[in-house]
Amino acid sequence: MDRTSPDLARLMDAHLALIATDVERWLTLFADDAVVEFPYASSLGGPARLEGIEAIRAYFAPITKHFQGLTFTNVQRSPSVDPTTGWMEVHGSATLQPGNIPYEQDYVMRMQVRDGRIVHYREYWNPLAAPRGTFESFAKEQA
Repeated sequence: MDRTSPDLARLMDAHLALIATDVERWLTLFADDAVVEFPYASSLGGPARLEGIEAIRAYFAPITKHFQGLTFTNVQRSPSVDPTTGWMEVHGSATLQPGNIPYEQDYVMRMQVRDGRIVHYREYWNPLAAPRGTFESFAKEQA
């Protein structure tokens, strides 16, 4: 039985639709005290944890400039026993800038919601699939 809350399902859909196209609208999905984690980002010089909406905004604001045409396919949702927590597996495709570099990545995303907002988001991705120079320059821009 799928115990995913309607809030969680709505937020999962909105997350995938907005992250690459409208960061400011995407940020409205998050609670002010939200936490975003990328467990493997530090291997490429990026932050592993962002705390609070302003830190999340600062990191994600240039996303559409670097990840052009980011689309997600093969979306698979997996609810947990807790109806406020869910998992997604997705495939992302984009063109990375600078350099027009084709980018293909498989992601596992964990989302926890409270009162209709995302309070904790964790994204797992393969750092070996990321062109090193592009992500290092992106991480430096965030600093």
